[in-house]
Formats: sequence, structure tokens, C-alpha cells
Amino acid sequence: MITRIDTGARSSKIVKHNGIAYLSGQVTEGDTIQEQTAACLAKVDALLTEAGSSREKMLRATIWLADMKDFAGLNEVWNDWVPEGHAPARACGEAKLAREILKVEIIVDAVYE
Repeated sequence: MITRIDTGARSSKIVKHNGIAYLSGQVTEGDTIQEQTAACLAKVDALLTEAGSSREKMLRATIWLADMKDFAGLNEVWNDWVPEGHAPARACGEAKLAREILKVEIIVDAVYE
């Protein structure tokens, strides 16, 4: 069974199937990569909770940066956010994001109960 949560015309914020919650990419505005990363991760936390999951149950994270020079700033926030011993498989690359002001987009898949 597939469950879609907060579905709009183009996407759902969460899709749940076979014990996995797939979260849509999270973006937000802010002046620095640290501000945007922290705000995106707060949104991920809220979606994980809504899906019946948590940071400890993350399987994979895909992160897009508008500029790889922000990699260290991203990791400053990321490293404090991920629970010790529960780091997901992760990919990080550079991509043109939907709006020029965006510096980061974070996508997470996690187990739910």
C-alpha cells in the first residue's frame, strides 16, 4: 500500500511504502549556508515526525548545493544534527536549484513504524 501525505498538484511532502518514508526535497531561504541548512533540517525533522520516523531511522540523504564551496558550512550544521552512530548513506553534489536565493536542498528517506 502507498500512502501520500500533503499531496499537491506536482508532489507529496511524504510518500510511505513498504516501511520506508520518502521525503520531498526541503529548501528554505536564509543569508548563509548554515542558516539554510539548519532551517531545512528543522523541516526534515517535522516531516520525519509526521511520517512516524526520526533521525535515528534515516537510511539515505541526498543533498544538493548551489555551490560546492558551501560544503564545509553545510557539514558544520549537518554533523551536529545527525545522531552519533546513526549517519545515513549520503550523497552531496552541486546543482542549479529552483530559485537563485537557495543554497541547499536536502532529501531524506527513512524507515517508519
